[in-house]
Amino acid sequence: MTFAKALGASVSMLAVLSVTAPAFAQTDLDALYEAAKAEGQLTTIALPHDWCGYGAVIEGFKAKYPGITVNELNPNAGSADELEAIRANIGNTGPQAPDVIDVGLAFGPQAKEEGLLQAYKVSTWDDIPADAKDADGFWYGDYYGVLAFGINKDIITGDNPASWADLMKDEYANSVALAGDPRTANNAILSVYAAGLSTGADAATGAQAGLDYFKALNDKGNFVPVDAEAAAIAQGTTPIAINWDYNLLAARDNLNGNPPIDVVVPSDGVVAGVYVQAISAHAPHPNAAKLWMEYLYSDEGQLGWLGGYCHPIRFNAMAEAGVLPDDLMAKLPAADNYAKAVFPSIEEQNANKATITTGWDTTVGAAVQ
Repeated sequence: MTFAKALGASVSMLAVLSVTAPAFAQTDLDALYEAAKAEGQLTTIALPHDWCGYGAVIEGFKAKYPGITVNELNPNAGSADELEAIRANIGNTGPQAPDVIDVGLAFGPQAKEEGLLQAYKVSTWDDIPADAKDADGFWYGDYYGVLAFGINKDIITGDNPASWADLMKDEYANSVALAGDPRTANNAILSVYAAGLSTGADAATGAQAGLDYFKALNDKGNFVPVDAEAAAIAQGTTPIAINWDYNLLAARDNLNGNPPIDVVVPSDGVVAGVYVQAISAHAPHPNAAKLWMEYLYSDEGQLGWLGGYCHPIRFNAMAEAGVLPDDLMAKLPAADNYAKAVFPSIEEQNANKATITTGWDTTVGAAVQ
């Protein structure tokens, strides 16, 4: 079973997949913790606290492993920014050099090819599907979600858009925004691709079709060239935000009805995205980085992401082991909304990224601020 098929089955939550029993490596976590404490610090980058439950995950790590300072760089950076931060700090052992990164799937192989990563296989390595990780351990999938619409109901008081085609309607003038810049941010790149698929394009033509879609949306006056962060949603600057479902669901909870937010998974162009973890080849704190990875891929770390509405990469193995709490499962959106999700391969994502990052300015011509 391919990773995509496995994910499709997992979101149905009706079938527990047959997976290979985990063969846990005999990592000496006590020794690793002591080595990490001697380093004294872990430097992360691009981890907003409201993204995928990362606020609670970071606090959980600090509580479990006291004596290690977590230095958080540029929480709102995109995947390309993370790779650039490694490149710009080669040889720098100061606080601006990231130890670990969390990037879109297409950026993992690119970083490995450039020699920006070092290999490390976590103890739960065998639970990670083979087609969601680098065989040598340079990068590995961590969680996934689908692209959805977050709708500010104080402003969009009528019917919610149910499809990408609906976003072209007159009632959504000056309303639709991307979360991130499609020239650098993975979620924005895949949003453009999803829009392209909704027009009937296939995997090979979806990126260009998506650029054409956003050109038409911009020409009509429905596109808002503002990064649809939670603050912009709350202020009403971006009445309809396109983002990962887990980010929108977390924003809905955090805003607590002020304003009320509806989260809609569109009826077409449903694209799922996998993010990956990796350790910098130039990490000033390599043992702290390895300990961080062990925490993220433990049951505790994986449930931290699930609490932030993300599907952790070990979801299927944890379901089989019966360690998924019922209260967390009850908070997830209805499984039916995810039935049409497609999972672009690494090759497709690389091709999409190249087309969209280089074609956005010339085709759409709207600089996202």
